[in-house]
Formats: sequence, structure tokens, C-alpha cells
Amino acid sequence: MVPGTEIIVLSVTAATIAFVHTVLGPDHYLPFIAMARARKWSLARTMTITLYCGLGHLAGSVALGLVGIAIGSQLASLEWLEAVRGTLAAWLLIGFGLAYLAWGLRQAWRNKPHSHWHRHDDVFHNHEHKHQSEHAHAHTGHDRDSSTRQLPLTPWVIFIIFVLGPCEPLIPLLMYPAARDSMLGVMMVTGVFGLVTVATMCAVVLISTLGLQRMKRPDRLAGLERFAHAAAGGTIMLCGISIVFLGL
Repeated sequence: MVPGTEIIVLSVTAATIAFVHTVLGPDHYLPFIAMARARKWSLARTMTITLYCGLGHLAGSVALGLVGIAIGSQLASLEWLEAVRGTLAAWLLIGFGLAYLAWGLRQAWRNKPHSHWHRHDDVFHNHEHKHQSEHAHAHTGHDRDSSTRQLPLTPWVIFIIFVLGPCEPLIPLLMYPAARDSMLGVMMVTGVFGLVTVATMCAVVLISTLGLQRMKRPDRLAGLERFAHAAAGGTIMLCGISIVFLGL
């Protein structure tokens, strides 16, 4: 058994590493902030998606660590597998971000304001509109606000990527109590690391989302709102690039 003081030290270490690892990894929160802004998710929906993705992010590494402990795998082999998972998740972020960026640019182009002339009986009038904005006229019988068009399944794509993404620091933390045959130590480290990781993700997303909601948008930037989806895709792609090339 690992003595009580060692469990406490391990737990504090796990909490510290989890917090630093999450804050320094923009992929843990920027995708949710960007997507919530672009897709106009409610705060409750944003936090729910963040929570589920955080839990999925942990589940894969915890399962791998427990299986490794059960079969007696060496730390090096588990870390190698986690590295492979990390690279895969990063490239999936890049691919998804690039695809969403392209889709967002297409939507922005289609939503570009332009003018049309219309005739109602003997009256001609000119008006400016966007193809994906509310466009109501007496001469149309099927007007609707198409600005809510969204790329389907996006939350599920992000969730799958986060499930594949590893929590690299967790495996080494689990190995020490496992080597001492302390299941209590394993459970404590796993629980503390997971709680702090998810709590930090949710806290950063919550604070950032509330801040963006309260921030007044300058009128001169109003026309850039149509690029919100493209900006979200670019943000997600940059998160993946930062993992692959900067090791964040």
C-alpha cells in the first residue's frame, strides 16, 4: 500500500499537472468557445458539450491505463500508444478545422449583402439582402430565416476527436501507485486528475463565453459576423497545428 502521505502528494501533483496541462493546451477549450460563438449555442448547450467531450477525453486514457496495469504493460509502451493517439487526434482536428473553414467561407460568400430590384404592380423598388438572412417580401410565400443553417453532426465530430485524444500526463501518474499495488492510489490519482481537467475545461469555456457574450461588438465589425463559421474552423485547425508542430 502507498502510505497516506504519498497518496496526498500524488493527488496534489495530479491536480497541478492536470490544471497546467489543460490551460496550456488550447485544444481543450478553444474549439468549444469558437463553435459556441459561430453556431450561437446557448450557454447550457455549450457547457454540456464541453462536459461530455471532457469526460470522453479522459475515458480513453483511463481505460488504456487500467488495461495496461492489468496486463502489466511497461510505461514506455503505453506512452508510445498515447503519442500515436495524440498525433491522430491532432490531425483530425486539423482536417475537421480545414473542412469547417472551407464550409464557413462558402457560407460567408453566399451571405454577402447585395441588391435586387423588384416590381410590385407599377412600383419598382431596390433592396439589399443576404441569401441566408431573413428575407421577407409580400411576393414570396416561403420566406424563412436561413441564417441558422449549420453543418450537421459537428458536436459529435468534436466528441469523437476528444475521445481519441489522450491525456498524456495521466499514464505516468498512474504507474507509480500501480507499481506499489495500491488501487486506492490509482483511484485517487485518476479521480483528482479527471476532476481538475474537466473542471478547468468548463471554467475556461464558461468565463470566455460569458465574456464574449457581454462584449459589445463595434458597428464597423458588424459585417464580419458572416465569417464566424470560417473563424471557428480556422481556430480549430490552428489548435491541431499547435499540437503537431509546437507540442502543446
